[in-house]
Amino acid sequence: MIYNRMKEHRARLGLNQEELARRVGVRRETIGNLEKGKYNPSLVLAWNIAQVFGVPIEEVFTVENEE
Repeated sequence: MIYNRMKEHRARLGLNQEELARRVGVRRETIGNLEKGKYNPSLVLAWNIAQVFGVPIEEVFTVENEE
């Protein structure tokens, strides 16, 4: 399962979901679904989100094996 800290990073930069969505080229609903864990991002989208936040991907997204 992929977990994320998007909401925390958005708050740090003062971004709302709409602004982040605009910066990475997706709909606001996509950002909301990512934050809720309903959707896993493509590698390109994860990279773009991390670039906006100015951090490595692994500071935003972590993968935990389900065992």
